[in-house]
Amino acid sequence: MGLFDMFKSDTGDKMTPHLAFTTALIYIMSADGEMDSEEVGHLLSVLGGQDDGKGTIGVGAQNQALLDAALKYRRKNSLETFLAEAAPLLSDAQKMCIMVNLIDSSLADGQPEPEEQAMFAKFLSAFGISEERFRPFFEVIMLKADRTVFTNQSHPKNQPGYQVKLALN
Repeated sequence: MGLFDMFKSDTGDKMTPHLAFTTALIYIMSADGEMDSEEVGHLLSVLGGQDDGKGTIGVGAQNQALLDAALKYRRKNSLETFLAEAAPLLSDAQKMCIMVNLIDSSLADGQPEPEEQAMFAKFLSAFGISEERFRPFFEVIMLKADRTVFTNQSHPKNQPGYQVKLALN
C-alpha cells in the first residue's frame, strides 16, 4: 500500500456500488436524449455539490472523479450491460436508494418523460423490485415534487378534511 492510497476514490474501471449509484443517475438523466439543468442540479445535490465562492456549483475532487467515471461508463456501455454488471453488486438498501433517486431525478424537470418511465421499469425489473413494493416510496417522492399545493388553493389535496396518508401494502 502506497502512502497516498487512502486518497484514491472508487472510480477505477471496476464497478462499485457508489459508481453504480452515480452511473444510474446519468442513465436516467440522459434517457430522453438531453440533460436538463434541473436534473444536473439534482445530480450535484446528491453528489455533494459545492459552491466555489463565485456562484458556480461543482463537485469536490473525489466526486468529480466519480462523476467522470460514470460519464465515461455511460458513453461506453448500454443500459442492459450496466444493469447486468451493477445489480449483483448492490444490497437491497442500495437498490432502493438508487430507485428513489431515479424517481426524484426524473421529476426534477416537472414530470418523467416516456423514455425515463421505460428506463425506470427496466431498473425495477433488473433490481427485482415490484411496482407494488415501490409504490409507497413513489408516493412520497410525488408528494415532495408537487409544489402546486402551494400555488393552487383549489388543489384537491388542499380541500378541508383531506389528509395525506401513505398506503402501505
